[in-house]
Amino acid sequence: MSKKILVAPLNWGLGHATRCIPIIKALEKNSFEPIIASDGVALELLKKEFPHLISIMLPSYNVTYAEKGSNFKIKLISQIPDIIKAIKQEKKVTKKLIDKYQIEGIISDNRLGVFSKDVPSVFITHQLNVLTGNTTWFTTKLHHHFVKKFTECWVPDKEKSPNLSGDLGHLEEPFKNIKYIGPLSRLYKKTSPKKYDLMIILSGPEPQRTLLEEKLITELKGSKEKTLFIKGTIEKEQKVTEENNITYYNFMNSEQVEIAFNQSDKILSRSGYTTVMDLAQLGKKAFFIPTPGQYEQEYLAKKFKKEGIAPCCKQEDFEISKLNKIDLYRGFSNYTTDVSWKKLFCLFQSK
Repeated sequence: MSKKILVAPLNWGLGHATRCIPIIKALEKNSFEPIIASDGVALELLKKEFPHLISIMLPSYNVTYAEKGSNFKIKLISQIPDIIKAIKQEKKVTKKLIDKYQIEGIISDNRLGVFSKDVPSVFITHQLNVLTGNTTWFTTKLHHHFVKKFTECWVPDKEKSPNLSGDLGHLEEPFKNIKYIGPLSRLYKKTSPKKYDLMIILSGPEPQRTLLEEKLITELKGSKEKTLFIKGTIEKEQKVTEENNITYYNFMNSEQVEIAFNQSDKILSRSGYTTVMDLAQLGKKAFFIPTPGQYEQEYLAKKFKKEGIAPCCKQEDFEISKLNKIDLYRGFSNYTTDVSWKKLFCLFQSK
């Protein structure tokens, strides 16, 4: 019988779920049986991608963002007691799932409570340093407290420069269970005729996703470019509407997203790390609008601007004319995703 592996991404936008898609496919290809566990839109997305797999709802972290970026850190830190409570609930649920499904391995993407001492447990993160301004030392130390408990910590990046995550994914003194597995993407570069001048793809927690959507719709009224606008709202039915030169989708599946990326000249998106890995995989040009107050996205946007890869600006400063700056930047170099899954999955064969 195939060994059952629990795959549990954090429900924080769609990034953690989408980067688990190649992991789930690789598990199936290597004769494992993945069991999906998450909550909210992350779970809904994976259920649409893998309707044949068992899917389980986990306790929600219920993290909410502030409407003003300046209040982001205060709101996030105020929610730490609730997050720790959810982590404790996750541990209890995980123990029950291991017994019920005879699970023999765990892959947790940023869910700190999906862990067990009884089976090999992997934690996936690109944030070994958790940036929160002058409290970075505290959030990083708290994060490490949990991560060190896992059998292995997989970082989806290259260990040496040039790399994508920079200071986020690299420590001055790395701890022993860290493995750099290379960038992860569910997408592949293909030769396609250009269909769209601009592709907008949104993700991330509310209310910031909606605030950016509303701002962009207003700004696009003056644009004549043929545009694809993927809102990133996971609903029961896929909805497609056309308005002048803009085609709107509420969401797309992986196959559709891959085609859309390959058919689009330029990309406008958040500077979330999963999107960064997709852009690198496809060798695309992009413009970034980091989520207000989210240090990680602000760091990545500034990093790629400084390196001459992609321009960026604050959400409140965005105007459609700023997209002209994309041509002044070289874009992402093509990073081929070549993860040694067989070697990584040996961890689950040892038991």
